[in-house]
Amino acid sequence: MLTHHRKPVCLSIISTDLPVWSVVETAGTLYQKDTERFHLLLTAPPLISCKVGSLLSPEDPLPQTKKDVDTPTSPRILWLEISPYRVIMTMQGNTQVSYRHFWEKGVYGISRYWLPNESLQPQKPILIRNFTTSLDIVGKIILKNLRLEYELWSEKIQLGRYILNLEIDY
Repeated sequence: MLTHHRKPVCLSIISTDLPVWSVVETAGTLYQKDTERFHLLLTAPPLISCKVGSLLSPEDPLPQTKKDVDTPTSPRILWLEISPYRVIMTMQGNTQVSYRHFWEKGVYGISRYWLPNESLQPQKPILIRNFTTSLDIVGKIILKNLRLEYELWSEKIQLGRYILNLEIDY
């Protein structure tokens, strides 16, 4: 069974112990693969990268900064594969940062990040582990809400605790 619905979506990621917070409100296409199995496709707004120079000297009253803003022309695509047991989220597009997260409750999953590369050489991803402490889904026939709580780890160093919340408006 494959049915799809185009709905307003709010995807937020916040850290409970760091100053990290991101919210994307957009339209998404929800594909129902089976009972309690969904794919969600979103187009996210582009990342804007800024390059800021430094102050000339600490005594200068007005900061002298250089600001170059590069806005990519192609969209970023977010693709979520959702089931009650695991969630996979992939973001790709516009030759900037790409990533793929794998979350499963009680399991150390892998988060892979691909950073922009100026050379033509293939790039190896940055690998970070995540530990999923909670995975809750509301809606068996029609997905309404997803809430993931997880920790990011690099070797033995915790990189913060995070909450991913997805709300689909019907």
